[in-house]
Amino acid sequence: MKLCAAVAALTLIAGSALAPCAWCQTSIHSYRAPDAPIATSVDVPAGFETLYVSGTTADPVTPATPTSPAVFGATEQQTDSALSKIEAALKARGFGPGDVVKMTVYLVGDPANGGKMDFASMMAAYKRHYGTPDQPNRPARTTVQVVSLAGPGALVEIEVVAARKPAS
Repeated sequence: MKLCAAVAALTLIAGSALAPCAWCQTSIHSYRAPDAPIATSVDVPAGFETLYVSGTTADPVTPATPTSPAVFGATEQQTDSALSKIEAALKARGFGPGDVVKMTVYLVGDPANGGKMDFASMMAAYKRHYGTPDQPNRPARTTVQVVSLAGPGALVEIEVVAARKPAS
């Protein structure tokens, strides 16, 4: 921090209008249009703690039985379930959904949607978790359609990267 203070002092002395250097940042900064559901980019300063949460799929709505396969529900239900499981994984490590800086969403083409990914339903669930008054963070995000996922019936898999200021 002393080095950052020295750089700031030199900047003032030199009369420069330059912004402080990136490695002097003390908080994460997201860039996005005001109404955008995602960030276009996110700056994470050096020294922040980072957590990578592996791809997470939904829990079944109805578990498998000896006579029938598990039922996972439609895209919106699966997105809600996966995001809730991710929130639990974040919490277990001392992070929260507001710490998510990057998200990748994999959607299988839904047979009920003519084999196309159901982006609108994924977004409906996503907007209940991100960009709300209680949780205003909107991470950078990529959403892609894939042919299939590891589990039968899975339409959604989500992975995230979270970052936070180290605990003092």
